[in-house]
Amino acid sequence: MAQAQGFISRHSLWTPDQAAAAEVVRRRMADLDLEVIRLAWPDQHGLMRGKFLTRASCEAALVNGMEITMAPFFFDTANAIVFNPFIAGGGFGMPELTGSPNVFMIPDPTTFTVLPWAEKTGWMIADLYMRDGSPFPFAPRTIMRKAVADLEEAGYGFVAGLEMEWYLTKIVDDTLDTAGHGGPGQPAPPPIVRPVARGYSYLLENHLDEIEEVLVPLRRHLMALDLPVRSIDDEWAPSQVETTFDVMTGVRAADMTALYRQATKQVCRRMGYLASFMCKPNLPGFYASGWHLHTSLTDLSSGKNAFVPQHDGEVLSDVGRQWVAGTLEHSAAASVFTTPTVNGYRRRRPFSLAPDRATWGVDNRGAMMRVLSAGPSDPSSHVENRIGEPAANPYLYMAAQIVMGLDGIRRGSDPGPLSDEPYIEETRPLLPPNLDEAVDALERSDFFRNAWGDSFVDYMVAIKRCELQRFHDHVRAHDNPSQYIENVTDWEHYEYFELF
Repeated sequence: MAQAQGFISRHSLWTPDQAAAAEVVRRRMADLDLEVIRLAWPDQHGLMRGKFLTRASCEAALVNGMEITMAPFFFDTANAIVFNPFIAGGGFGMPELTGSPNVFMIPDPTTFTVLPWAEKTGWMIADLYMRDGSPFPFAPRTIMRKAVADLEEAGYGFVAGLEMEWYLTKIVDDTLDTAGHGGPGQPAPPPIVRPVARGYSYLLENHLDEIEEVLVPLRRHLMALDLPVRSIDDEWAPSQVETTFDVMTGVRAADMTALYRQATKQVCRRMGYLASFMCKPNLPGFYASGWHLHTSLTDLSSGKNAFVPQHDGEVLSDVGRQWVAGTLEHSAAASVFTTPTVNGYRRRRPFSLAPDRATWGVDNRGAMMRVLSAGPSDPSSHVENRIGEPAANPYLYMAAQIVMGLDGIRRGSDPGPLSDEPYIEETRPLLPPNLDEAVDALERSDFFRNAWGDSFVDYMVAIKRCELQRFHDHVRAHDNPSQYIENVTDWEHYEYFELF
């Protein structure tokens, strides 16, 4: 049945596939007698925000979208207000953003799913638009969609798999009765937790069995969401878990990553546990977690993997080598997107299984770009970018990977020689060792300014400088600031542990 003309059709915001999917969503909402649909969008930090809509409201949103405040885009990770919305241009120098105006949440019906842990509840991702139908300029999913579209225009499809490490802890005290509740720029103390298993017995089956009572419902819920889970592993440190996923394509790869983190945190919290994707919590014996992003490209003209080498002795095709070269070249400036927190740089240490410089190597876990290929006969040939932290915004991490790799392809870049000893490669540039230097590198980056625009780069720089200012103020307030160079601070734990 034809729908009334509304904001979505008036501005031609849906593809034919999305319009068809909207009809399916309407039927499923009715057939399943859903009561609530969570309409969510990713913010600049990769956190999902939005509203719980009644079914009637969701029906209306499938025609006209739903207005919502843009206020979260003024905030850093602790909701400190970075921009003054009540001056001309809203602090962004954009007249259309004066006064913190509403934006439109436009549902993407192709992302609809039913949450198995929440009663009669659906979930759907939204894109953000201005009143004139133009994309909201700071929306990460819009940036990811453009990156994927540019890649496809060049003849390639984006393929990603991921390995993400995280911490499972048991809540001992939620601290709501005993501690402050926080304020803008001042996060409340997170819950007091304890580990659920001892550490440093990598891949120990008994450790997984100890937490089976949590992993069983989590696993079942993830599979009910059609997330392509491959494995759940016992990681290196106490209570550290790794989840790996089979390949996903296009924007869906970031969407599914966002849904996975939401599901993990919500399911665990309902059982009295806190799942954290913070890199290195301030808890005894905890080690840094990483997010390894596996990528390859599909040649859209042939449907084949474009990274498969053509000749004996090659580890990647020319396209694959160029993808690696572009990634290595722009890796310093991309650090704000791959490692966006102060805490994430705790893992950038020599001989730590995390990269400290821009290198590539064959099946070498010390290299930033690890090549996994068995030669011309291996259709699964791909590369693993080991630079990311699990708190990274999936849309910006993946979009950065795409634009860097595509730049290498367009310019026919050469990644240089492979490395067998990546931690002592003196000719390779060091990666930023802290967020301060990463922000400086992004601010200077002509590449990202050309790719994503001055406005977005300046926006992210301002957001991160506010976060950094609060961190440095905390360190200076202590008698012995030098102790915080190597030790995780309370500030980091308060800032990131529960949030991510």
